[in-house]
Amino acid sequence: MKVLQYSILFLFGFLFFCCGSPTTLSNQSQKENPVVIANDSLEYEIIIIEPGFNLFLQSVAQPEGFYSQVYLENKNLLYVSNYNIRVNQPFRYNPNIYENLIDYNSNVNYGYDVNYKLFNYFEFIQRKYRMNL
Repeated sequence: MKVLQYSILFLFGFLFFCCGSPTTLSNQSQKENPVVIANDSLEYEIIIIEPGFNLFLQSVAQPEGFYSQVYLENKNLLYVSNYNIRVNQPFRYNPNIYENLIDYNSNVNYGYDVNYKLFNYFEFIQRKYRMNL
């Protein structure tokens, strides 16, 4: 009889744990704030609403100052060019991933913060969607 009681308690505990986990995980991703990449003096802004990007910036990305601004600008120019090519080919590339063109001008100094976050966004989506830009 005791074995049956322990089995039932274990089963209820297991079901409670299993049913509670997905709700907890989905609530965490819903609470994630969008990342805003902006340079107020240039009136330039990108809002990234991509689940997991905040966590990537905090835990995986190299810290600010690790890369030089010139390095980030050169990588962003390459990434933006390849990204925009894919935006313009919705039948070849997934339009849910490549939604909007990014207006990035190599002659404009967007500042370190914009280049750092944009670079890390491209690094993030390459890992998330297993692609190379």
